[in-house]
Amino acid sequence: MAQATLTQPRIRTWRDIAAPLFLFVEAILVFFLARGTAGLQSTFVLESKRAGVTIPGPELVLPTTLTIWVLGALIALVGIALMVREFKSINLIISLMVGVGILAFLVWATRDKSLNLTGMLVSSVVRATPIGLAALSGIYSERSGVVNIGIEGMILMGAFVSVVFASITDSMFIGVLAGMIAGTAMASLHAVLSIKYRVNQIVSGTGIIILALGISSYVHRAILEKSTELNSPGPAIAALPIPLIWKIPVIGPIFFNQSPIIYTLFALLIITHILMYYTRWGLRIRAVGEHPKAADTLGINVFRIRYISVLLSGAIAGMGGAYMSIGAAGRFNENMSAGKGFLGLAAMIFGNWNPGGAYLGALIFGFFDSWQEKLSILQVGVPPEILGMAPYIATMIVLAGFVGRARMPAADGTPYEKQ
Repeated sequence: MAQATLTQPRIRTWRDIAAPLFLFVEAILVFFLARGTAGLQSTFVLESKRAGVTIPGPELVLPTTLTIWVLGALIALVGIALMVREFKSINLIISLMVGVGILAFLVWATRDKSLNLTGMLVSSVVRATPIGLAALSGIYSERSGVVNIGIEGMILMGAFVSVVFASITDSMFIGVLAGMIAGTAMASLHAVLSIKYRVNQIVSGTGIIILALGISSYVHRAILEKSTELNSPGPAIAALPIPLIWKIPVIGPIFFNQSPIIYTLFALLIITHILMYYTRWGLRIRAVGEHPKAADTLGINVFRIRYISVLLSGAIAGMGGAYMSIGAAGRFNENMSAGKGFLGLAAMIFGNWNPGGAYLGALIFGFFDSWQEKLSILQVGVPPEILGMAPYIATMIVLAGFVGRARMPAADGTPYEKQ
């Protein structure tokens, strides 16, 4: 006689309880937005205007009240579903519902007004670029086992040096190249301190930031403010439209009419993914970051892999700095990196040290950076200081939700000493 097997019911964790509760609170807040919106309409413009060229697109005209109620009901229904059954991808579901909540807020913010949604998304990609490059920089360094919080300083030095060389040579290409070399030089200092002398990597990275801030601020005040021709590289790097496809409504302006540095970022994301997961060199980087002693036993030069990875990290960070100065602003300002290196590290953690996920995190931060500007123009009644906090609040929410589930390389931050 076959014995019946009893299955123990799975014990619900705090996450199983907190997730639907969070969605119910979000749904209540969304329903609250519907107050006072009766008879109003929200208009989202999909037309794009850039560099004197107009790419036509339809207008989405939505009834404000009905749309908010539908979106709120969707969030509440998903919350109920999370209560009655188990889902493996709770983080993904919550992320999607947060996106629905943001959409509801945008519908409320544009009540009886209009918002150019395509322009906002284009701005999001632009603002996400230095964060994405910082995240990619962090991946190369930390996948090999070297923590690099000095990315912020490498970005700053890249921005400073690229402006000076672009101004002297009147060449944006040389400016970008000089910025990458400056980032690499700062990375080489971090590499020597962290790998050769086994200095605490957090302390070394902090030193890089302080050094970059001190050098750039001093030279800016002592020289660039007096010799303004050294801080005049000319107009920012112009967008380079890709023939034919850049005129596709909505998608074209967002992805195919951007700066060459943004295209370079797209290419680097693809190359890095292939390199890390489909090549022998990428396997060696990951092996060194996970178990350097085992990698050394197999004949892999741990020190060389780490040096190369940190130098590549610096070059990419320097490119991010060059983009901020000569690629976007057209000049150098003190401390213009403004925390982009730290946001890049947060995006890297969000993406679990993977290129695609890291860039998705960068896009989220870029979106919130763009939305605070657009919403201040719409005058939604929210203080601009609160809107300015949006990218950093998003950073804390992302880290709170994903740090515990992200898995960093096992030997990340651990100096290696050859036996």
